[in-house]
Amino acid sequence: MLRDHDYDPVVQDTLGHAAAATGLVAQSLKFDGSVTLQIQGDGELRMLVMQCTSELEVRGMATSDAHVNAKSFAELVRNAHCAITVDSGERPYQGIVAIEGTSLAASLENYFARSAQVPSHVVLVCDDALCGGLLLQQTPGQTQIEEDDWNRLGFMAATLKTEDLQTSTGIELVGKLFAEDDVRVFRPRPVNFHCRCSRARAEEVLRMLGEDDNQATVAEQGSVEVTCEYCGHRRSFDAIDISRLFAENAMAGPERTQ
Repeated sequence: MLRDHDYDPVVQDTLGHAAAATGLVAQSLKFDGSVTLQIQGDGELRMLVMQCTSELEVRGMATSDAHVNAKSFAELVRNAHCAITVDSGERPYQGIVAIEGTSLAASLENYFARSAQVPSHVVLVCDDALCGGLLLQQTPGQTQIEEDDWNRLGFMAATLKTEDLQTSTGIELVGKLFAEDDVRVFRPRPVNFHCRCSRARAEEVLRMLGEDDNQATVAEQGSVEVTCEYCGHRRSFDAIDISRLFAENAMAGPERTQ
């Protein structure tokens, strides 16, 4: 996600936290689908989109002002809101919550409390090399955890650091953080970056722009370049490609690596 992008450090941190958050939510899906987290506001971070499928294939991107002066998450996302969409392929469910100025993790805790009525502790960490986190939730229908115990679990989770993820994972990490509790872990699942962009989708975008605009760009620049904001893949369309796009009964062009 960072390749071909030059994000400001505070934007990069927010992107990493969002990647960890969507992965934590998506891994609990009981159906084939996806989770999309989107932040929009009038601060220096204009938009952030992060998506993770039930197969733990993740992609994301952010757009911000050319010069970011924000030194904290609160400054970056002024007057922003966060939308979380869970899509099962039939009827998507979307919850919207105001951004908590302290962190994205606090905003997600607010989302779970208000939209899902599930008490949750969310901890998100990242650096230049990795991102990760913990999502603790009380299981609906089970015996209620005493408040002191629930607060203690939150304090233990909050001690998570990126260094912990570099040295231990799974039962080792959980056992270290929650040494006083009986814990179990499930079989680990890999998380992979995967972009679903294609030449056919790029052609759809060009058709939406209209033939006149495309022909004008070709006349001026020799071709139309379409760059995927998620993976940075560039696709070029020359005069012949553009003519074919707007011909009747046109077929999608073959994918070409460029």
